[in-house]
Amino acid sequence: MNRRTFVQNSALLGAGLTLARPIYGAKSVIGANDKITLALVGCGSRGLGTIINCCKINKNVVVKTVCDVNKTKLAGAARSIERNFKYRPGTTTEMRSIFDDKEVDAVWVATPEHWHVLASIWALQAGKDVYVEKNPSINIFEGRKLVEAAKKYKRIVQVGFQNRSAPYAFTARDYVASGKLGKIVTVKCYNLLGGGRVKATETGKAPAWIGEDGWDLWLGPAPKREFSPSIVEERGRGGWGNYWAYSGGGLGDDASHVMDLARLVIGDPNHPQSVYCWGGNEIFGGKRETPEFQSIVYDFGTFSLSCDNAYATNYMTKTPGDVRSNKEKFPTWRNNATRTEIYGTKGLMYLGRHGGGWQVLGSGNKIVAQDGGVMPDREHQLNFIESLRTRKTPNGEVEQCHRSACLVHLGNIAYRTGNKHLLFDGAKEKFLNSDAANVLARGTYRKGFEVPEKV
Repeated sequence: MNRRTFVQNSALLGAGLTLARPIYGAKSVIGANDKITLALVGCGSRGLGTIINCCKINKNVVVKTVCDVNKTKLAGAARSIERNFKYRPGTTTEMRSIFDDKEVDAVWVATPEHWHVLASIWALQAGKDVYVEKNPSINIFEGRKLVEAAKKYKRIVQVGFQNRSAPYAFTARDYVASGKLGKIVTVKCYNLLGGGRVKATETGKAPAWIGEDGWDLWLGPAPKREFSPSIVEERGRGGWGNYWAYSGGGLGDDASHVMDLARLVIGDPNHPQSVYCWGGNEIFGGKRETPEFQSIVYDFGTFSLSCDNAYATNYMTKTPGDVRSNKEKFPTWRNNATRTEIYGTKGLMYLGRHGGGWQVLGSGNKIVAQDGGVMPDREHQLNFIESLRTRKTPNGEVEQCHRSACLVHLGNIAYRTGNKHLLFDGAKEKFLNSDAANVLARGTYRKGFEVPEKV
């Protein structure tokens, strides 16, 4: 498939039309020993590492094809899979060729965030199951379309909110549900990372490792612009998280995990009824579009949930690796960068993201309950393959993960409309007091790469 065909086909889908291609019905039950064939879209370190580990810990799971417009990462991914499994996968720079392949059962979407939903919907329309990394969407509209597509095509969608498979998250949820913490008063989420001044963007001709056609495909749904090494790097992650066109900033990155885990533990409440955000680039005064710091409050009616998100607190630290890998260890909570604090009328629960477990403090700082926990990648990958074989709903179920993603969108939209207090109708997923906010919630797409109204 050449680029012209790719864009023409994309335009058909963007208009709500399907291609003249088979849409495969949902598989019934795949036997526990039947081979499952995966394909990877997005060959960065996270996507490649997780799909390799998934194949190692699950029986009879293989990677047939890897896809990336970055030729260096694409070749590296093929070599890495060959080194680990003694077979070499196919390579492509055009994801649609993967969706056309009837032998591929499921697609692992690990692109930058602005491609997550469109790539996933294309895969679902082609009859594939999907694992899509966080944050699953870049606006509220497309997140709802992903939910609708999963339901319409009766496919498995596992979102990469890995804490939803953590055993310690379930015990924390049980503890809160038991009433031992008392009535929830407030929930405080933190994503206090380090940072520095972001310099002005350079632009120019796309280098050979991506090329102009590859850069155009990397942009995909986002507006056309000249290549910039400040956005995409040949070997590293790049700075695309600094731009609204490609991400939700730090809130869509690590903070999305923290807030999703908090939602799970307190019983997955519905959308908040309002949001307020203060934020900006007041610390370093750099050129990033996404803010260096945000402080957000969500009104859930009977309690508040807040999130402080920073790229400015260099003295805070994520949970160390030795704690993430040992159930007997707990973080030092006070300077833990990605913790949650759940305040009840009977105690305070500290909760770790991606390992670290939880501890409840009562009067006099006495620990009254606890459960350790490790990084839950393994459990999440096992759960995904189990869901493919049994057709049971996965832990990272798309509806609840969409609601968690909406916390990211709500906070960012409140910031982008001028640090406003916005009222939200959760049933309609619309703002009640800001037309500008609803425009951001809907998003815009480049011609040929539209997320369709009718999936």
